[in-house]
Amino acid sequence: MSRVYNFSAGPSMLPESVLKKAAEEMLDYQGSGQSVMEMSHRSKVFDGIIKDAEKLVRELMNVPDNYKVLFLQGGGSSQFTMVAQNLMNKNNKADYIITGQWAKKAWKEAARYGDAKAVASSEDKVFSYIPKTTRADFRDDADYVYICMNNTIYGTVYHELPDTGDIPLVADISSCIMSTPLDISKFGLVFAGAQKNLAPAGLTIVIVREDLLGNAMDITPNMFNYKTHADADSLFNTPPCYTIYIAKLVMEWIKNDIGGLEKMQERNEKKAAILYDFLDNSKLFKGTVVKEDRSLMNVPFVTGDADLDAKFVKEATEAGFVNIKGHRTVGGMRASIYNAMPIEGVEKLVEFMKDFEAKNS
Repeated sequence: MSRVYNFSAGPSMLPESVLKKAAEEMLDYQGSGQSVMEMSHRSKVFDGIIKDAEKLVRELMNVPDNYKVLFLQGGGSSQFTMVAQNLMNKNNKADYIITGQWAKKAWKEAARYGDAKAVASSEDKVFSYIPKTTRADFRDDADYVYICMNNTIYGTVYHELPDTGDIPLVADISSCIMSTPLDISKFGLVFAGAQKNLAPAGLTIVIVREDLLGNAMDITPNMFNYKTHADADSLFNTPPCYTIYIAKLVMEWIKNDIGGLEKMQERNEKKAAILYDFLDNSKLFKGTVVKEDRSLMNVPFVTGDADLDAKFVKEATEAGFVNIKGHRTVGGMRASIYNAMPIEGVEKLVEFMKDFEAKNS
């Protein structure tokens, strides 16, 4: 069997040891005589899985006691609506910083339910930087401020959070969850689709401060009310059981094999440095993001020639570096080097890029 290096922005590659463990337990999970795929979400066996998963989220991310951890469905995109319907509930106002396609979509969705204001944007330079803001940029009566922490398509990340004062900060952390330590106490709510760093598609993790629960808009469907799921310990309806199980295995890998989020950050910084150092010195390839806002997870780059970009993508795919084509809205290339991407994968990609440059310069 030959496995490729999957540089997809999501669903992304998973740790090989996790896949092997899941394969071993596919037909018989720990003597239960059944797969997690087919067991009842009300069973004692699955109750142990989901409780262990929550414990790992809390432990690895150092989640304060006054926050709820929810395991939901609907992907990160469903949160564009849920955040607005649950939190834009006092003054019916929210401020958004637009740093890419997903933040823009979240803002437009929130505008359906109230006064959603785009207070800053980096669209003027194709979202290649994080706009600088101060406390004065945000309305005093905003119910929350919204950011997309890491911008998958454009390769930018917040290295310093915006100052929102007492206004709750909401963040989409889908493409950077558990890649580095994060101070959850600085947020009112964070959410993440699991398919980039934690699990296959199907699971969305929401971490929300308890005082923000219980005041959803009257129009909010029961399934879109955070309190519904918080009161039921994420078991109001059938959750994405198997994806929660895989997320548990991945978090065990982060804890036991990697050594926690500090060690994960060191590993991710090393991977990113290998690729960025090459791009900074290459005569053919160049990165598209300002240095101070570069993501550790998503690295977009171009040659400056669309035909040459296409040739690179084709040859890279043939060499086993798959899903490296840039997002359709920006073109070029993008290497997503999430937690599970081994250092060796980035090293081999750079070797291939050096060879391609030598042959095409």
